[in-house]
Amino acid sequence: MSPPRSARQALARLHQMAGLDLQGPQLIAPVLQALHALVPFDAGGYVHAGSDGVLQTHLEDPGIRAREVDYFDPRILRSEGQMFHCSLRDLGHTVHLGSGPLLLEQLLKVPQSRMLRSDFYNVVLRPSGVTDWATLVLRAGGQRVGTLILYRYAGAPPFTREELDVLAPLQAHLAQVLQPGDLDAHDSEVVATGLVIATDRGRLQWVSPEAETLMQQAFGWRWRGAAGALPAPLQELLRRLHAPALPGEALPLPQMELSNAQGWFSLRATRMAAATDTQGARQAVALHITRRMARGARLLSALQALGLPRRQQELAWWLARGLSESQIAERMGISANTVVYHRRQLYNRLGLQGRQELLGSLLTGR
Repeated sequence: MSPPRSARQALARLHQMAGLDLQGPQLIAPVLQALHALVPFDAGGYVHAGSDGVLQTHLEDPGIRAREVDYFDPRILRSEGQMFHCSLRDLGHTVHLGSGPLLLEQLLKVPQSRMLRSDFYNVVLRPSGVTDWATLVLRAGGQRVGTLILYRYAGAPPFTREELDVLAPLQAHLAQVLQPGDLDAHDSEVVATGLVIATDRGRLQWVSPEAETLMQQAFGWRWRGAAGALPAPLQELLRRLHAPALPGEALPLPQMELSNAQGWFSLRATRMAAATDTQGARQAVALHITRRMARGARLLSALQALGLPRRQQELAWWLARGLSESQIAERMGISANTVVYHRRQLYNRLGLQGRQELLGSLLTGR
């Protein structure tokens, strides 16, 4: 029996995304949106290594996201090790479990009834009502790209092998879509900036509202750690800022780059005039944070919101990306005359006059 129309459309969208000139964990939201139409699940997640090598997560369920910091408690990590064949942090290395989607029963090394009494489950997942989950490890060139996690809440039936089999042929496409790429400054744009003021010893003095949001997006659970301590990468920025220079040497201002599903983040440390805290005089340090997004990620989100037929959406994508009619014809496997015809149809449908109006409409949401 052929899959329902919604599932066929979702499969087509995923295949289409794999053919675009865009990739990276910033695409996890539209990927999960498409997967919802293929496999019934209540919430999705994605775990991958950030550009700084630290585990990064994207979790649709705010309840699970709120428990993320508890996951890294040593007691919870020990509990996880007792319950499962492998940790979420190194799932990609556990090849003996097999390839393709993994059911919870394949991940467990104890009876499920025992797992449901564990610290890991009761602290991390029970508060959100999760009772079952499945995983799909994505690899490209033999290297782990990331791990998709699909959750089901209490009252939903457990995942079945038949439900998950639809995901196995998509592994290569999903890995291609989500594989991290390099930042292209010419094809990205600044979407937000913020400022943090701290002492030279890393004690927070002031955080702008914008920076509070950006730091959470950049560092997740690591932001505002124990006793308000700055995350280790920011402590390293402060250390580099105060590193002694050789005579006659001018050290550049320390900065760092990191990327995750929320975008690319640039952080830079600068000295400020002296400030005073309760422990006496300290030199104040400004931490500037900037978030950039791939322009293509915004275009894709805007295009999907229009609800265009798949081929019209693909045509609109390449038009907005600046390809010529002959280049679009080659990409889409049609003639240049057909591109011109469907381009007119597209502009008429959207009430636009040309390519620049299309691009402006997509980027501004009007």
